[in-house]
Amino acid sequence: MYSTSDLRKGLKIEIDGEPYIIIEFEFSKPGKGQALYRCKMRNMITGNQFVKTYRSSDKFVKPALEERKMQYLYNQDDEYHFMDSENFEQIFVVRDQLGDNVNFMVDNMEVDVLFFQDRPIDVSLPNFVNLLVTQADPWVKGDTSGSDTKPITVETGYVLQVPPFVDQGDKIQIDTRTGAYVTRVKE
Repeated sequence: MYSTSDLRKGLKIEIDGEPYIIIEFEFSKPGKGQALYRCKMRNMITGNQFVKTYRSSDKFVKPALEERKMQYLYNQDDEYHFMDSENFEQIFVVRDQLGDNVNFMVDNMEVDVLFFQDRPIDVSLPNFVNLLVTQADPWVKGDTSGSDTKPITVETGYVLQVPPFVDQGDKIQIDTRTGAYVTRVKE
């Protein structure tokens, strides 16, 4: 059980049999009365968000979450298939649950899959991934548009802005949390 003093951003709690994650947290102590804990939460299954205020006497259930190392295998339409690295059991996750993660997933990538009641609810990627540049228009020297970046496309179909020296066939590192270019990777 969690008490209100345990509440913080990123904490996972169970409400009415479903897991929620706290995305924003605010503490206030009015002059008289109990302290108030205002939390913005997101349902980890449906993605719905809401704001609720709790008092210092409230208690919360810790959800029965399990994280497993899995390997991304392939996608078929909107289903993304993963294999457990230990028992070789296969599962699939629908595209809506993955969100922007689909922009950075390549075959055989190791990921962490979060389960609630033996149902996959979230996939965590490594913070950085190396992807191959499949399309990059040449940068025009002397272009005075004020921008020193150009758009490129990587092997997953994701389009991002990079410095002008990045060419087709290069491998680049991308931060999966922001989707931004980090550096070129030397092989």
